[in-house]
Amino acid sequence: MKKKKRGVLKKIVVILVLAVILIIGILLYRVKSQVDEVNAWRPTVHQVTQELGVADYEDLVLSIILTETKGDHIDLMQSSESKYGETDQITNSEESIKTGVIHLTEVLTEAERQEVDIWTGVQAYNFGSNYIPYVKQHGGKHSVELAEKYSKEVLAPMLGNTTEKTYRYLSLRAFKYNRGHLYENGGNFFYAELVRSNMGLMDKLSHLPWIDD
Repeated sequence: MKKKKRGVLKKIVVILVLAVILIIGILLYRVKSQVDEVNAWRPTVHQVTQELGVADYEDLVLSIILTETKGDHIDLMQSSESKYGETDQITNSEESIKTGVIHLTEVLTEAERQEVDIWTGVQAYNFGSNYIPYVKQHGGKHSVELAEKYSKEVLAPMLGNTTEKTYRYLSLRAFKYNRGHLYENGGNFFYAELVRSNMGLMDKLSHLPWIDD
């Protein structure tokens, strides 16, 4: 009887292990497909960054595209608001990239001018450029904790959320940090960390020939 129970338990363990491997494989394939979708825009990003004199930003721009839309939207860099003051005004992806790169260059240049770290500039792509002097006044270095404070105490109230109202945000990093929430009208205070993580992800997954199409 004990041997039979052990045999059943072994089978269950094997099935669970295989299920986990299958799920990981599916997720990996899905993320790799998204990375490939973004990398399809590399020639355009290369051309735009070259034209604007910021060729060093090429990988960063692609990581922002992965973070913003995973390459599956006309407004790839969600840059309509920075150009037109409202969403859904961008009519083609090339315009989105050029507008996004211009905006990114502006915030990174301002971050350098104010002698704060580059990730402050990246977070300002999401928050707006006012985040840069805020970081300057609070130690000069971006962190998730500082970004949350800005989101909660400055950005959200400025845009109408004066009650610290939150909404569910599904992300492993967010769940570990605060059980997964963001402040309404407060941007995404995980943004710079997501972009940095996606840069590493793109670098790794772009060199996996065994799951290339």
